[in-house]
Amino acid sequence: MSAADGMNYAPQGKPAPACEPGELVFAALGLDHGHIYGMCNGLSEAGATLSLVWDPDPEKVKSMLERFPGAVAASSEQEVLEDSRVRLVACAAVNSERAGIGLRVMEHGKDFFVDKPPLTTLGQLEAARQATARTGQKYAVYYSERVHVEAAVFAGQLVEQGAIGRVVQVLGMGPHRANVSRRPAWFFDKQRYGGILCDIGSHQVEQFLFYTGATDATVTSSRVANYGHPAYPGLEDFGDCSLVADNGAAGYFRVDWFTPDGLSSWGDGRLFLLGTDGYIELRKYLDVARDTTGNQVYLVDGKGEHHFCVSGQVGYPFFAQLVRDVLDRTETAMTQEHAFKAAELAVTAEMQATKLA
Repeated sequence: MSAADGMNYAPQGKPAPACEPGELVFAALGLDHGHIYGMCNGLSEAGATLSLVWDPDPEKVKSMLERFPGAVAASSEQEVLEDSRVRLVACAAVNSERAGIGLRVMEHGKDFFVDKPPLTTLGQLEAARQATARTGQKYAVYYSERVHVEAAVFAGQLVEQGAIGRVVQVLGMGPHRANVSRRPAWFFDKQRYGGILCDIGSHQVEQFLFYTGATDATVTSSRVANYGHPAYPGLEDFGDCSLVADNGAAGYFRVDWFTPDGLSSWGDGRLFLLGTDGYIELRKYLDVARDTTGNQVYLVDGKGEHHFCVSGQVGYPFFAQLVRDVLDRTETAMTQEHAFKAAELAVTAEMQATKLA
């Protein structure tokens, strides 16, 4: 998959099996977003085995099986849900449909691994929370801009080691390429994609919580707009949001669909972490006009200025942790409450947003 195409960008790492062959069997259900490839790549590299694939669109199923020839097409969603071998179901259906699928998956005694946003309303969130408590199953979320980006993984390690002291502010910028001519109809329907802050903004909220170590936050300001796509009135192509964490840390992020065609990547994603003893900048997907290699990390601390290019150096430990969490019933990859809290704040920011002209 091309790095210029965010819709189908699927990072590939080095195999790092966390289980024996066949020990964790999973299925893919709902293939509307290309992130499903990255999700299944990550699980497969961690040793899990993709067995069944289902989507109402046979062309999507065909493309998936070409990438994962060891899997077979299921005849229906029900076949996936009733297959006793399947322990985990990966899903990248239309945003508004993900929660409903997740509820059915968990009620059938399987864990759920869903693309972001994991849901689009607070009602869906409450239903998912109740279902995880009732069934004991997992509702794991693929917040790929942190868990599937080596620069973001490395930054987390630096923060954990105390490299910049206490993180007091997170500034995120998440531009994306719109590719409107290639997008499905649901991409332009706010009821189906959830709005820009709910959708791609959920990445930024999750990173804010993670790097600051916060367990909750308040949305203090949020705004959305359709500045450049009047032919698609349901699309929000700009959004921003300010937050304050329960530990006092501040956050701000901007997301948009304005990546120009001249950029070699689908988006010049940046993240800035301000600490009491230094700061970190991530240039996730390229170093614009200098280097098309992504995963550039800049650290400034009391000892000096430091630059790290960590592509191919750090890996993606989230997937091995998730595999073990499913098998061992632990919670090491990401806590359930963290996954839900990021979704809750993203939906809240969308609901409260001021619409700019």
